[in-house]
Amino acid sequence: MVKTKPPSDSGPDPFDAIVDAPFDAALSERYLVYALSTITARSLPDLRDGLKPVHRRLLWAMRQLKLDPTGAYKKSARVVGDVIGKYHPHGDQSVYDAMVRLAQDFALRYPLVQGQGNFGNIDGDNAAAYRYTEARLTRTAMRMMAGLDEGTVDYIPTYNGEDEEPEIFPGLFPNLLANGSTGIAVGMATSIPSHNVAEIVDATLMLIDNPHAEHAELMQVFHGPDLPTGGVIVDSPAAISHAYETGKGAVRVRARFSTGRDENGVWEDTGIEKLTSGQWQLVVSEIPYMVPKGKLIEQIAALIGDKKLPILEDVRDESDETIRLVLVPKSRNVDPDLLKESLYRLSDLESRFSLNLNVLDARRTPGVLGLKLLLQEWIISQIDILLRRTRHRLEKIAARLELVGGYIIAYLNLDRIIAIIRTEDEPRPVMMAEFELTHVQAEAILNMRLRSLRKLEEMELRREQKDLLAEQENLQTLLDSPAKQRTRLKRDLASLRKEYAEDTPLGRRRTTIAEAAPTREFNMDAMIEKEPVTVILSAKGWARAAKGHMALDTDFKFKEGDGPAFALHAQTTDKLLIALDNGRFYTIGADKLPGARGFGEPIRTMLDIDPAAQVVAVTVYRPKAQLLLAASTGRGFAAEADELLAETRKGRGVVTTKPGVKLTVVREIAPEHDHVAVMGDNRKLVVFALSELPILAKGQGVTLQRYKDGGMADAVTFRLEDGLSWAMGGDSGRTRTEKDMMMWKVARGAAGRLPPNGFPRDNKF
Repeated sequence: MVKTKPPSDSGPDPFDAIVDAPFDAALSERYLVYALSTITARSLPDLRDGLKPVHRRLLWAMRQLKLDPTGAYKKSARVVGDVIGKYHPHGDQSVYDAMVRLAQDFALRYPLVQGQGNFGNIDGDNAAAYRYTEARLTRTAMRMMAGLDEGTVDYIPTYNGEDEEPEIFPGLFPNLLANGSTGIAVGMATSIPSHNVAEIVDATLMLIDNPHAEHAELMQVFHGPDLPTGGVIVDSPAAISHAYETGKGAVRVRARFSTGRDENGVWEDTGIEKLTSGQWQLVVSEIPYMVPKGKLIEQIAALIGDKKLPILEDVRDESDETIRLVLVPKSRNVDPDLLKESLYRLSDLESRFSLNLNVLDARRTPGVLGLKLLLQEWIISQIDILLRRTRHRLEKIAARLELVGGYIIAYLNLDRIIAIIRTEDEPRPVMMAEFELTHVQAEAILNMRLRSLRKLEEMELRREQKDLLAEQENLQTLLDSPAKQRTRLKRDLASLRKEYAEDTPLGRRRTTIAEAAPTREFNMDAMIEKEPVTVILSAKGWARAAKGHMALDTDFKFKEGDGPAFALHAQTTDKLLIALDNGRFYTIGADKLPGARGFGEPIRTMLDIDPAAQVVAVTVYRPKAQLLLAASTGRGFAAEADELLAETRKGRGVVTTKPGVKLTVVREIAPEHDHVAVMGDNRKLVVFALSELPILAKGQGVTLQRYKDGGMADAVTFRLEDGLSWAMGGDSGRTRTEKDMMMWKVARGAAGRLPPNGFPRDNKF
């Protein structure tokens, strides 16, 4: 028998901590905690400084390392190590990625980190590892952190309680709108583009002067996004204004086609660069925000390779410090505007950036705010920071005034003070009692070094006291007057605006707001260069297109055992309608046919054609044209050419055919034709008015001619006034015309009578 050890009494039973609760309630409670943590401490920016916690901690750690703009760089690894060790216990790679983005001038409109080394590029290449790069803060980042030592914000414990970090940054720089932010939380997201600081300040000043200003008035000075990579925003002012009024929307950003700026700094926006012999090329100088240049070039090259953009010959990257993408058209006759429009539609040269002003307010509550409310909340936060700075300064002044008052008393009674210090065992209470000094004043006097006695000059102390009292009075007035607070904020904002004015390299607007012209009707066929071709289809279904309009009776070469079937003139921009005897119609572009150097390619490799079906007609599609369709049974109808176009390789079923019945006639109806002539295998002819022929989209149609035996041989439309013509036999090439057709004119569906003398014996028109 195996003996077991008795349970130990060394500690509590872990099963005593188990709580009996419904699983769904426990799960939802824990998920809610996770969701709130993601929303408030990770993914959404704070309205007051526009930063997420990881970015705020990065900048704070760099400040603690004294990485000022004028100081030396430090290894990025050192910064990342401090951040994850002291403030942000997450993955080092994610922290470094956040730091890299703060340093990229193509990702941030106003970079907050100045990098040295490989911090990635607009091509989409990643930054070097953090052991190879170095960093320090920018002037903009220092502006954001100005006032941290002036009691302007609260400090909170770090995650392990060993240190403190600021809750927000108090600087006046409007970082939320200036640099924007993107993030995905739980059940919500934020997407804020960057904007021009001068415009943000102008809109803020307008609201300070007139809190009741309408949104439309704000949009007169606040024009919309100003993206790091420039480009052109092509939405209408009304659409942009509505997006900022509601806090949700999107903007369309296009690349800038330009060969550079002129002597006045204005963009030359056609982007057409003239070459020799009338040739030209398009130059792209700016690409949409967050579109990697390398992937964009690959995308355009794929369009060329897949022949989805046949009017574009080549794309070249000639970029150095500035972007220069060269797009070479297929020929100089290509319409530049059509090429641009095609690129906008088929590539990321036009992209959409969503606008979702979802932020955390001063109470850490997430919400989507319109532009006016967002600026009002930011003004309130800056007024609060101003008041906190004022109160902090007043406390410092009060403490200094107390010391200065004690120093003045000490100067006026210096000999007695020295005597007390030399003779008394406890000089402080004696001094406090004799000269009515406070504890702080007495302690300050006792702590003075002998060398400091020479500084105790009454005039200097009196002057300092006077200046401090004047400053104290001004600050107290500021504290008591909301009007003066607004005036002070306006003055500070005006000073900020000068540093980021439109005429400065950093402040100049990069993105142009220009509503696009009405979109041209986009048609891929319009991108095909128009050239004449001769379409040839052999009896066995081999198709090709010879350049130029060749004589249709040319002795074309075919494979052994094959021969001619159809030949017609077309343009490369034409669509061909191919009718099969099973009643299905197929569509193929003339430009898609192979050249005529060889025998062509089987039409069945281009279209999904039933192997048992035969081609009965090949015709050029003409918009709004009508075709006469008739089957071997003598039934038929008229069809609109637009209804015959097939969008897929499988074609479109138009004429319904039963077993043994075939579609035999497909002829275009000329606009001037007014009658139909039908010939049967029994050599009977009927003529009836075209108005009796119904126009259908699909079906069997109606009876054109009645037969006791046999079927229909042929059918055609003509103008009764001109009479009916047919080719005469032999090689003469002559035709014969019968003017008077009234003998054969009957109602549709009649049996008919024998044709005029000389009508072809094969019963074909």
